[in-house]
Amino acid sequence: MISLAKARVRAPCSTSNLGSGFDTLGLALNRHLRATFEPGGSDLQVQRTGTLAALDEEPARDLLATTFRRFVAEGGGVPHGVLQVHSEIPLRRGLGSSAAALVTGHDLAFAALGRPSDPVASFRHASHREGHGDNAAPCALGGFRAVVPGPDGLRPLALELSRDVGFAYAAPALGLGTSDARAALPRQVPHHTAVAELGRLAALLRGMALADPELIRIGVEDELHVPHRLPLIPGSLGAIVAGYDAGAWAVTISGSGSGLLALCAVDDAPQVAGAMRQAFATGSDETGCVGFELRPDFEGVARAG
Repeated sequence: MISLAKARVRAPCSTSNLGSGFDTLGLALNRHLRATFEPGGSDLQVQRTGTLAALDEEPARDLLATTFRRFVAEGGGVPHGVLQVHSEIPLRRGLGSSAAALVTGHDLAFAALGRPSDPVASFRHASHREGHGDNAAPCALGGFRAVVPGPDGLRPLALELSRDVGFAYAAPALGLGTSDARAALPRQVPHHTAVAELGRLAALLRGMALADPELIRIGVEDELHVPHRLPLIPGSLGAIVAGYDAGAWAVTISGSGSGLLALCAVDDAPQVAGAMRQAFATGSDETGCVGFELRPDFEGVARAG
C-alpha cells in the first residue's frame, strides 16, 4: 500500500464558447480553485470555503472528492485525511467550476501519490465526465484552447491570443445549470445557420489573435446557443447593452450562463464589468450579483507550494 503525501493543487476557472465557438473554444482565466490534502485519520473529510462554503454536498457526490478518491485508490493508496477546498469561482455562472473540480481532483490524487502532474490525463478525465472538453482543456492546460475530435479522442489545440484583448465578467444572483441551458437548445439547425457559424468562428479566431474589435464582434455573434439561452438569464439584455455602452467590443454568454463575458480593451475591462454588474443589480438581489475584470491564465492546473 502506498503512503500518501501532503499535496496542494490549484486550477483556473474557464469561459467557453465565446459566441460562435460552441462546445469548441475555451479560455483559462485567473480565478482559481485550490485544494490541499493532509493524510491521516480513517476517512476523507471535506472542508469547503470561498464560493463553495454554502455547497451542501456529501463527499460521495462532490466532484473533486470523488475524483480524488478514485485515482488515489487506483494508484494503490487509501484516500483518508482532510481535503480543504477553497474556490474563487462563482458556481453555476458559466466559469467552468465543475471542470475545475474534476481537473483539480485528478491532479491532487497524482500529487498525493507522489506522481508528476499529467495535465493531458486530467483533461481527458474531465472532458469524459462532462461530455465536452471546452472547459476542461483550458483548465488543465491553460491559455486559449480549441477541442477537436481525433482518432484517439478529443484533442486540445493551443490557439493564439493577443495580450491586448481584455475580459470583463458579470453575472446575476441567479445561477443556471448546464443541463437546463442545454435543454433550451434546438435539436436541429438549418444548413445555412451552420455555414454562417463557421464563418463567424474563422473571424473570431483571427480577431482574438490580432485584438481586432470588428472581427471579434462578428465572431461573437451566434445562432446556435446564445439566442436560446438569453431568455433563461434575467436582466441579460440590459447587461449586454450596458457592456457595449461602457466600451465593450462584444458581449456574449460565458459558457452556458448565467454569467456574461465581454471582450474589450484591457484598460476598459474594470468599467465594463462594473457597468454590467450594475445592470444586473437593478431591480434584483444586488448582493448576489458579481462583476469583475479577468485575465488569461496560461499555466493551467499547477502544484502549489
